Amino acid sequence: MKRFGYWHDPLCLLCCGLYALNRWVVKPHVNSPFMHGQFNDCLLIPCALPLVLWMQRRLGLRDHDGFPTAGENLFHVVVWSILFEAIGPHIMRVTGDVRDVVAYAAGGLVAWWWWRSREQAVHEL
Repeated sequence: MKRFGYWHDPLCLLCCGLYALNRWVVKPHVNSPFMHGQFNDCLLIPCALPLVLWMQRRLGLRDHDGFPTAGENLFHVVVWSILFEAIGPHIMRVTGDVRDVVAYAAGGLVAWWWWRSREQAVHEL
């Protein structure tokens, strides 16, 4: 079985770069509701899930080094949606928004597709 790259997975690195580019270059100069609101939310799963899975593996909470499963992906989309959009607005000065949940899910779906494709390509070799 091919090992998942965790924090050095190409999708993770690309999305972290896109996050930084949007946050510090694009958003200050572009007046787009999507780029200011949901673009970075779409990057949550591909940026954060590899790091969380790496930490879980180091703590013994994850028993394999394979690519993220559909269950891991979905679980984290649900947990982060509840945390950031339902609980967060009650303890921080933020607003819960269903569009953010859709963005988390969309980014998670694309990431899952990418990781499945890479995993299948490795098995075909």
